[in-house]
Amino acid sequence: MKMSDEEKIKDILNKLRPFLLSEGGDLSFVKYEDNIVYIKMLGACVGCGLIDYTLKDGIESAIKEEVPDVKEVISIN
Repeated sequence: MKMSDEEKIKDILNKLRPFLLSEGGDLSFVKYEDNIVYIKMLGACVGCGLIDYTLKDGIESAIKEEVPDVKEVISIN
C-alpha cells in the first residue's frame, strides 16, 4: 500500500528523532497543510542557537528529498 505524503513525513521525522533525542531535544508533528510541514521543536531544541540549521539543512532537506511537494518546514511555538 502506498503511503500518503503525511505518513511519509511522519516516518522521516521518526527516523530523525533519535538524533535530536541524543542532544536532549525532540520534535512533534503538528500538521501538513498547503505543502507546508508544521512541527514543534521540544526540549533542548528550544532556544538552541543551531535550531535554524537543524530545521532547514537537516529536517527540511530530509523531508523534501522524499516528498518533493513540500515547500517548507516551519517550527511553531
